[in-house]
Amino acid sequence: MGTGIRKVAVLGAGVMGSGIAAHLASCGIRTILYDIVPPNLTDAEKSDPAARNRWAQAGLDGALKSRPALFLDKHAASLIEIGNLDDHLEWLRSCDWVIEVVKEDMAVKRSLLAKIEANWTPGTLVTTNTSGLSIDGMLEGRSAEFKKHFFGTHFFNPVRYMHLLEVIPGRHTDPAHIELMVGFVRRILGKGVVFAKDTPNFIANRIGVYAMMKTIASMRELDYTPEEVDAIVGTPMGRPKSAAFGTADVVGLDTFVHVSQNCFDSLPDDPEREIFRIPPFLTQMVEKGFLGRKTKAGFYKKAGKDFFTLDLDTFEYRPKVKADFPELKALKKLEQPADRIKQLIAGDGRAAKFGWHVLSASLAYAANIAFDIADDIVNIDRAMRWGFNWDLGPFETWQALGVKEIADRIRADGYTLPKWVDDAIAAGGFYVTQDNTPKYFAPGAKLQPEPVIPGSLSLARLKAAGQVVEKNRGATLIDIGDGIACLEFHTKMNTVDPDLTAMLNVACDRVERDFDGLVLANQGEHFSAGANLMMIVMQANQKKWDAIEEVVTQFQTVIQRLKYLPKPVVSNPHGLTLGGGCEMAMAADRMMVSQETYMGLVEVGVGLIPGGGGTLNLLKRMFQHVPNTMPQGFDALPLIQRAFEAIGLAKVATGGGEVFEFGFATPQDELAINRDTRINEAKRLARYLADRGYTAPKPAKNLFLPGKDGWAAVSLFVYGMMLSGWASEHDKLISDKLGNVLCGGDTNGKVAVSEERIIELEREAFMSLVGEPKTIERMQYMLMNNKPLRN
Repeated sequence: MGTGIRKVAVLGAGVMGSGIAAHLASCGIRTILYDIVPPNLTDAEKSDPAARNRWAQAGLDGALKSRPALFLDKHAASLIEIGNLDDHLEWLRSCDWVIEVVKEDMAVKRSLLAKIEANWTPGTLVTTNTSGLSIDGMLEGRSAEFKKHFFGTHFFNPVRYMHLLEVIPGRHTDPAHIELMVGFVRRILGKGVVFAKDTPNFIANRIGVYAMMKTIASMRELDYTPEEVDAIVGTPMGRPKSAAFGTADVVGLDTFVHVSQNCFDSLPDDPEREIFRIPPFLTQMVEKGFLGRKTKAGFYKKAGKDFFTLDLDTFEYRPKVKADFPELKALKKLEQPADRIKQLIAGDGRAAKFGWHVLSASLAYAANIAFDIADDIVNIDRAMRWGFNWDLGPFETWQALGVKEIADRIRADGYTLPKWVDDAIAAGGFYVTQDNTPKYFAPGAKLQPEPVIPGSLSLARLKAAGQVVEKNRGATLIDIGDGIACLEFHTKMNTVDPDLTAMLNVACDRVERDFDGLVLANQGEHFSAGANLMMIVMQANQKKWDAIEEVVTQFQTVIQRLKYLPKPVVSNPHGLTLGGGCEMAMAADRMMVSQETYMGLVEVGVGLIPGGGGTLNLLKRMFQHVPNTMPQGFDALPLIQRAFEAIGLAKVATGGGEVFEFGFATPQDELAINRDTRINEAKRLARYLADRGYTAPKPAKNLFLPGKDGWAAVSLFVYGMMLSGWASEHDKLISDKLGNVLCGGDTNGKVAVSEERIIELEREAFMSLVGEPKTIERMQYMLMNNKPLRN
């Protein structure tokens, strides 16, 4: 399903509408972006199409300029046509889906839907992106046939990066249209779908805004500062680092206030209604234009390099003060969110008191409204993970902490819990596993199999089902079915260390013998952040050069082994794919590149060059169209220059599109849009290669590199940067070492340089740099400050 939508109209070119249009175009969908004709046009402008489309054009221009980027590929903007709501509504007749994204005002939306129906072709889906208005309430005066095609599709902002799409059927919606849309947004747009009931603010905003408003009320009630609150309710409680007030600044105080006000106005019988009442200081902030990042001032403000916090009593900005809670420091050692939350709320300090105060209220609220807003707890937990970036949804959190223990503690605080919570306790909890089948508690039906996202593949479930082939501390080899194995990394940040290198070799051994193909993937936040820098620094400080060289040699060797394994290898990079992570990804025959992949060979930032075949495999990509017999008049310098810029400038692709644009991926590689199905897509590709009668590639024989004479021309670029202050002498040293590798060392350009020679040059350059005092300074600075030192 989902193939019937080829052209979409987006009505409303504000931040959300232009973001939706950008994402549609990025996914290859022809899109028309509309907005109103600007008011107060001059007589001459009234007949000028450009002037009449000015606001739609501004929305498109804003999407193109947005940082972070809203387009996966800026060239996709060519798929967007602009129009206005006065002159071009007849274009709707050519569209398969029309989505309105106009002002959150019921009268405005009803008026627009009337205009849409007047230009509507039966069969075209029509949806609203409302963040919380009634779906059925918008349909006053609409025909019965139109109502069958209408429902809610609530995207979250920024659209490219937020996984959640809430689908809200109306009373009259034809289920077949919901099925068509869900197939489309999952497979083509890569969204995670949850089904919400038609209640104010649906699922994510109802629970998420309650949690934030309760946090704000508790801050005032218990006398905490914004900095203290954000230090508690962010990472320690399994929430984003932006926590409460940082998140409000990102969302925009006007939007936040609007959503909360909608709950207050629309939920007269909600027992927690008063929590949604807008406190005077929030109203005052909106009136003064303190809306957050979009106005460069909200709860926090940055001036130059300094950060300030709004004093909510004086309404003056004061220097931001770092919160100091001793009990939070111990939590940093705990990697699992549930462990951090459990330890936090078990304490008796001020952080523990506040954390439990807001957590207990949020869990009680979620339990009491759960089946008013959704059919099951799975949709609620997914909505909070995908829409608010919580590590665990409310019922997942509750399960991890102990369902009965937490219920007893919540009741001891004076909250009332519904009977279904006791039924869940009697059944074993909200989530249990029976006969290797994950199940969730559903009132009346008791335990039900947890719904599986179509096309998804869970490595955790496979491991629990006994599909582990081999494992050590760094990685696990898993049988993922159909003759394909997957090597899952699980070091911290999935960094490369000797354990991971050893398992790469084990994976090669087992796949050669027992499988048809190998996938390199994991379901952590990042594919791999690169080498274990702490290990390298410690060994460098102890002058253990032989140990470092042994680690580098082993990693280079296994990378080459992956490249020439007689079975197909597919990597599935996602998130940070840096340094050694990039080298592992490029070692595969094919990459299944995830939409949000941030890939680069960034070693120069710590005073090094790639040490795992990165120079070789990037060169091979640049030279992929060069024949094995050197063409007459061949000039390798432009290809070398491109590789040098990627490595020497530590360029990082900011998404799947740039992974291809920068040359890390080849035209034979593929892009995976949906993060839930990406590993299954990689498995499919490995199976496809195996079924075609896979044969391993042969070493490159087309690397006609110019040697030192060729590098002399390119090095002038770096020398100029040094003279102008953009590069240091150490940068020049690193660049010269890198250039020597990329140009093939002592060669003349007439004979192809072997892969073995480039690997050798790479290792020599790496080892010559790792002992440099300024390189060690860079590595230590990166470990301490998480940013590069320019020395």
